[in-house]
Amino acid sequence: MPCVGDWLNSPLSIVQGIFAQNAPNSDWEKKVTEYFKEKLKENNATNWVPSLNDVPVHYLKPNSLVKFRCMVQDMFDPEFYMGVYETVDPNTNARVLHFGKYRDVAECGPQQEIDLNSSQTVTSERQTFYCVPVPGESAWVKEISFLTEPVQARVSPSTSYTPSRHKRSYEEDEDMDLHPSKQKEQHMGKSSGGDIHGCVEPKRLETEASAGHHVISPNCSPPLDLNFPLPGEKGPACLVKVYESWESFKVNDVLEVFGVLSVDPVLSIVNSEERDSSSLDPMECMDTAEEQRVHSPPASLVPRIHVILAQKLQHINPLLPACLNEEESKTCEFVSNFMSELSPVRAELLGFLTHALLGDSLAAEYLILHLISTVYGRRDVLPLGKFTVNLSGCPRSSAFTEHLYRLIQQLVPASYHLRMSIESMNHSRFIPHKDYTANRLVSGLLQLASNTSLVIDETQLEQGQLDTAGVHNVTALGNLITWQKVDYDFNYHRMDFPCNINVLITSEGRSLLPSDCQVHLQPQIIPPNMEEYMSSLLTAVLPSVLNKFRIYLSLLRLLDYSISDEVTKAVEEDFVEMRKNNPESVTADDLHKMLLVARFLSLSAGQTTLSRERWLRAKQLEALRKARLQQQQCVNGNEL
Repeated sequence: MPCVGDWLNSPLSIVQGIFAQNAPNSDWEKKVTEYFKEKLKENNATNWVPSLNDVPVHYLKPNSLVKFRCMVQDMFDPEFYMGVYETVDPNTNARVLHFGKYRDVAECGPQQEIDLNSSQTVTSERQTFYCVPVPGESAWVKEISFLTEPVQARVSPSTSYTPSRHKRSYEEDEDMDLHPSKQKEQHMGKSSGGDIHGCVEPKRLETEASAGHHVISPNCSPPLDLNFPLPGEKGPACLVKVYESWESFKVNDVLEVFGVLSVDPVLSIVNSEERDSSSLDPMECMDTAEEQRVHSPPASLVPRIHVILAQKLQHINPLLPACLNEEESKTCEFVSNFMSELSPVRAELLGFLTHALLGDSLAAEYLILHLISTVYGRRDVLPLGKFTVNLSGCPRSSAFTEHLYRLIQQLVPASYHLRMSIESMNHSRFIPHKDYTANRLVSGLLQLASNTSLVIDETQLEQGQLDTAGVHNVTALGNLITWQKVDYDFNYHRMDFPCNINVLITSEGRSLLPSDCQVHLQPQIIPPNMEEYMSSLLTAVLPSVLNKFRIYLSLLRLLDYSISDEVTKAVEEDFVEMRKNNPESVTADDLHKMLLVARFLSLSAGQTTLSRERWLRAKQLEALRKARLQQQQCVNGNEL
């Protein structure tokens, strides 16, 4: 068990020590990063760092080390700050050098002033990302992540937390504005991002970020929109301030960041003061009041994290190693151990999904292939590896899709159920757009992290008229499925944002949306009570088996795959032979689809290369699927 010392509770004291030993040499910054990197490697020390995903902000100690699993929803303009500054005592003329990195508010002792003209001052730059919890993150991901943390990392409340204390009122903030002596020593310089450095003893605000899109800000009369992409999302939004290699991060990346938590109420006071003063003198600040409100929200509602270490996440499944790097022995051991028991896990998962799909084993096979599919590359604009499945023939009256989605939600780390109706198409915001007044990217339903499962339910769709917004939303869904991209709206132009979203469409007949593969459901059983039937499926599965399903689907998506020259030649010859018998029946698109099915069929069996056996099985599955569609077409007399 690692010792929870100063590096966890008071990381800035560690930084101060390294700075004092090495300043003004710039190497002190690298040494800080190396120090924390080594500390977090020791004995699963990352589990000892409290997570903003699990612990309410008001329970965390200000300026302590925290972690946050998040998606980059927006990135603001870079901001300047004083990386190194000098204070002077007017009485003794004693000078002290300080660091400004990892801080929002400058630190200086009593009787000290900041010397803005000091030759020791170093102006640095940092990038601010607006980050939100991963959209559609499954409850089981949160629960397992929470349970893997030691109790000390979960429930150690801030010593300044007093539940009975009220939020500071707007009138109290006005009182601070009316008595400048209270703020006399705060102002020392202004960052381009709107943060003010000052010398003040911070006092804790007990204002907690609420769940959902809107929270009431203590300093703003309109509600503060936390800009979550999906409705009903919970968790904190954070301003994540990155100091190194920020160019490697982009919008929609999923990150895990470790950094210093900043919830200083001074930020709220100063930002309120800025808004008041900017209305009096427009030339003083070019930012609009709305932009200041969005970019500098109260820290108690949108805390700041000053990043010491950050990494992109390959996945968010807490049951897998965070980084599946083959060079690490523990990771290799984990993968090899799981692969050795892959066959029975696949068989159990196939049985589970067959029951979920009302006894249809062929549809269950295709659902497995869909759930492990991923975009592995792009050729020009064509995404390679996408496998959108249209499950047609779904019963409408029994809320089948709703229950099927709940089962899928228990298997994948992130998902969203989109109920397609005329009303939702006309009134929902699918595409993110740029708000130039607030200078921010306003989120939409399709701003999702990679490998999110999107289940689109067409079974409730009725006749009606799509308005302009509805047509744009349907077009956006089509582009997402066909090209795996979303065209973000920047008013004067549109910008393509590539994505990697697994789309499953349930419908009665053939879907109105494009798909890579249509599988017509043939129920073998019709349960009298669909909800009871589906619920019993989940309760019948042991938690340990359910976890194996979750590992299976996440791990296989990350495996490499290749086709040998020998098998490639055999497939080409097979294709020529099929065309020779009936040129009309097999097209180049059919070959592409069979190769896709063969790819995911091989991976589903833990094989990273295509074998002759898997190729024949893929052909067999495709033949069964097509025969079923033709049979249904003959029954209905029209194309499905």
